[in-house]
Amino acid sequence: MTDLASHDPVGPAEIALPCADLASSLAFFTGALGFRVETIFPADDPQVASLSGYGLRLRLAPGDGDPGRIRLPCGAPGETPVLTAPNGTVIELVEADPPVVLPPLAPAFLVTRAGDGSPSQAGRAGMHYRDLIPGRLGGRYIASHISIAEGGPVADWVHFHKIAFQMIFCRRGWARLVYEDQGPPFLMQAGDCVLQPPRIRHRVLESSDSFEVVEITCPAAHETLADHGLDLPTQVLACDRDFGGQRFHHHIAAGVPWTSHAVPGFQRRDTGLAQASRGVVDAQVIRTAGGRDLQVSAHDGELLFGFLLDGAATLRHAGAHPLGAADAFVIPAGQPWFLEACSEDFTLLQVTAPAQAE
Repeated sequence: MTDLASHDPVGPAEIALPCADLASSLAFFTGALGFRVETIFPADDPQVASLSGYGLRLRLAPGDGDPGRIRLPCGAPGETPVLTAPNGTVIELVEADPPVVLPPLAPAFLVTRAGDGSPSQAGRAGMHYRDLIPGRLGGRYIASHISIAEGGPVADWVHFHKIAFQMIFCRRGWARLVYEDQGPPFLMQAGDCVLQPPRIRHRVLESSDSFEVVEITCPAAHETLADHGLDLPTQVLACDRDFGGQRFHHHIAAGVPWTSHAVPGFQRRDTGLAQASRGVVDAQVIRTAGGRDLQVSAHDGELLFGFLLDGAATLRHAGAHPLGAADAFVIPAGQPWFLEACSEDFTLLQVTAPAQAE
């Protein structure tokens, strides 16, 4: 492989587009699209031109090859979102910052088990992802069991997500995180969780060995965008800052007491996500306090997700489904279910979301 650094490259780089008739193509790119001419030659009979615009540098010159396809962000694509330049280059006019669109919910009853042999996928920044909601309820939700086997610095960068909501619950180990306008880096440890509101800039700095989290996001397919211009931590501290109708929240388990659950023999710990997200999502941790059977009512929301943090139980819904540590389930709205034969170390993460307006 060629070592480009040894050639002392000097920018800007250019995208070469074949062009047999420079005059007509130049008029299109400068007049219709707003590019500007940077170089052009020869003066008496121009054949080659370099143009700049939209963060691109184009070189129009005689030659053969694919005329290419360019996506140009704009405020309003208009009635003709696809144009073709005289040299054949296809121009897609796309909305610069389209809103988050939630796919229609496709309810389903799901059970995923840690020991079912499904391999984890290597994802961003060296993390491994296990899919907890196959099919993703029509694309509405994604839930992942994310792990880092060997701790140390994480190859992450300042980034943000275009989402309706995202929460992360730490099951094992710890990670050092930093968030926009939320002060210096902090540790998220086992039992803690965070609500990452839409578009908040953040970064994972380092983690322990055997680090594990459960991450739930709506919608399933969403963009992760780098912000190379922002350094974290920021100098501003704005803990109550609004991000898309939500605020950042770091639930520290050690500082929140267990309270009585509605079902005798069980306890719950509230994470505070409902208040921080303004009702978009809620999460609680439930553990046994001598109880064996967790009787619950059918829910009327669009998501009820359970992840067994520790212990064992049997899920009763359309049959009996034994559950162990790191197993997960989803229950559709309006359908009865309960957990029985809960072990002494039974601990459940339960995440709910109400029905959202379409």
